[in-house]
Parts: sequence; C-alpha cells; structure tokens
Amino acid sequence: MSTKNGVDVAQLGHAVDAITDDSTVGQFRFRAETEWTDGLQCVTTIDDFDQAGERIHTREFTIEGDEPEQILGTRTAPNAVELLLAALGSCLSVGYAANAAAMGIDLEELRFDLEGDVDLRGFLGISEDVRAGYSSVTCTVHVDADATPEELDELRDRVETTSPLLDTITNAVPVETDVVAVREA
Repeated sequence: MSTKNGVDVAQLGHAVDAITDDSTVGQFRFRAETEWTDGLQCVTTIDDFDQAGERIHTREFTIEGDEPEQILGTRTAPNAVELLLAALGSCLSVGYAANAAAMGIDLEELRFDLEGDVDLRGFLGISEDVRAGYSSVTCTVHVDADATPEELDELRDRVETTSPLLDTITNAVPVETDVVAVREA
C-alpha cells in the first residue's frame, strides 16, 4: 500500500479507473434534513441513503445552526454563511490532500483562511441593489510541502478545477423549492 498525506494513492487510482470505466459508480445523491428548533436555531441531520433513497443509518452527523445577536440570534452555533465557508475549506482540503498525493507531493501543513463579505441589507430585503449572499469570498492557502512554486500552482489549478463546492459556488446551480403544508390553515 502506498500512502502519501494519509491518502492511499493506489486506491485513489483504482477509484478513478472504476469511475472512468463506469460513470454510474461515481454518481451520488447527498441528502440533508434541516429542522427548525426555536428562534433562529436549527439542526441539520446528514445520513446515508441507499440507491432507492431509503435511509440506511450507517453514519449520521448533526450540525447546529444559529445567527449572531445582531440579527436576533443567540450565536450558539455558526450561521449558514459561516458553514458555507467551512464547507468550502473542507472541500479544498480534500482536494489538496488527494491531488498532492497523486502528484507525489508530501504535505507537512495545510490550512485555509476563508473570509466572506455580506451586507445584511440584501438578506433583510432593505435594498434590491444588494446581494442577499456573499459579495466576495477570499481564501488564503497556507501550505508547507516538498514542492516548487510551479508545482504548487499546478496543484492549486487542479484543485480549483475539480472542487465540487467551488464549482457550485461560482456557477449557477438550479435549486427547486417545494413547500408542503403539514396542516392546512
């Protein structure tokens, strides 16, 4: 077994080959269920599902959400836009670790500083000229690796080209919302 940065490079190669041979092997549907709890708080549950969409409970994670006091929350948990930064950092971390391993680069340290600017006038519907979400996001990658600056540039390009979350954030993704009344008024 050849591992680099904790990534089994041979298994990574086998996964790439399997998905190349049969694209359905690489198709997933991820699911999350968010339930409002009180005030501006909620809990999201992420669970495993089989191909038929049935919950199989092999793993379960919960993520709490809240808002800052400035917008009537109690700050008991991160808000959604903070979780988006965390998700982006997580996605980039996976991308850097896997791609560095595939490129033969040893990582000693890898850290991401992410910041995003939000103007609450958009979220609160005060101004139609202001976006409701981030107006910009910056990411600084701190990496200690046995790589040249050119190799690190290539690594960054590979990661940014293939990051599912970066792609989702930077390209319009259709979102469908259905409201189902639990009880009628």
